[in-house]
Amino acid sequence: MNAPLRLGIAGLGTVGASLARLVEARGDTLAPQLGRPLRVVAISARDRKRDRGFDMDTIAWHDDPVSLASANSVDVFVELIGGADGVAHESVRAALESGKSVVTANKALLAKHGAALAALAEERDAQLSFEAAVAGGIPIIKTLREALAGNRLTRLYGILNGTCNFILTRMEAGADYPAALKEAQALGYAEADPTFDVEGLDTAQKLSILTSIAFGTKIDSESIYVEGISGITSEDLTAAEELGYRIKLLGVAQRTDTGIEQRVHPTMVPRDCGIARISGVTNAVAVEGDFIGSVMHSGPGAGGDATASAVMGDIVDLARGVRVPPLGRPAAELEPYRRARMRAHEGGYYLRLMVRDRPGAFAAIAQHMADAGISLDSIVQRNRPIGTAPKRGTERDQPVTIITHSTTEEAIRGALANIEAGGEVSGRPQMIRIEAL
Repeated sequence: MNAPLRLGIAGLGTVGASLARLVEARGDTLAPQLGRPLRVVAISARDRKRDRGFDMDTIAWHDDPVSLASANSVDVFVELIGGADGVAHESVRAALESGKSVVTANKALLAKHGAALAALAEERDAQLSFEAAVAGGIPIIKTLREALAGNRLTRLYGILNGTCNFILTRMEAGADYPAALKEAQALGYAEADPTFDVEGLDTAQKLSILTSIAFGTKIDSESIYVEGISGITSEDLTAAEELGYRIKLLGVAQRTDTGIEQRVHPTMVPRDCGIARISGVTNAVAVEGDFIGSVMHSGPGAGGDATASAVMGDIVDLARGVRVPPLGRPAAELEPYRRARMRAHEGGYYLRLMVRDRPGAFAAIAQHMADAGISLDSIVQRNRPIGTAPKRGTERDQPVTIITHSTTEEAIRGALANIEAGGEVSGRPQMIRIEAL
């Protein structure tokens, strides 16, 4: 039996503590499979006195994560601090500089510095592993990087944020957005400031990492088109149900003739497709390739135990001596990210307009659509028919739902801009893409 693989864990929050307990419970029993036992030999966190549910008395304590990352007593540095910069970035760089392999769950760090860190790891003959950074306990990184390596991948899409999926699930059950968000916060699914989750930024960071591995490009989280779910209303979910769809916040990346398209936005998906059935805080990622066709993975996207399980999977690979380029191919061979023209995306669209109840308003809207070459599939007026006489001295807006046939985003946005400028609607029109899955 070989000497133990010595782990240093920086960050003992929910995930770090779960990982330490997992190693404590399984570190020896895994030895026959790995050829060596696992040991946590050093830890670092903000509060040394807090009880984290595992025996800390025999483990070396480091006040400074960077010193832990550089310690000769550690074989693998596990970074669970979080954040794109600061001590998380410094400690990961310090570990790689010293030739240590790194395991991290830090999506923000990878979205910003992933290509540079991958290059440093390769230069120092170290490994950089990050299965837990995307989709929690779902082994999607390993799937893209290894299991599907023989495929030319064409598209991937998924539910990458459990908070948003929980909120949309609760809204489908009848809650309005504020109530669903409040419930998510009470259950610990959403932060006190939920902006990063509900406005799609968390999903965008995760998508940028998947895109790099799937398509062999450098990570570029800044070029992603991002919309969140804060503008989704109960009326939109009701309309989706009536039309045979569900609304999900999706991250989508695909090859196009003009480059790689990355986008995050609420999406209407057919009610009978696999991803439409993903509810609550569950995540799911679907991948399409030339030989595999389409495959979807789903499972817990967050939580201490699920994420610790993913971290442990990376540690097990390191103990077995598995070596693979962090981003699927050597960093020097990653292609520059070439952003596709977002407005060239084709597909149907759902539009919800508050139409002025006055003569000619709806005819003008229809004309703007026709001028943009947009063909309408269905139109639903949800209150009294437009054109009937309002009460004297009043003007009542009418909610109208429109579903278009396949068209371009450029055409839709141009038509909506003209409709708003013409004064035919009040408020901002709602637009949700319909994705062909």
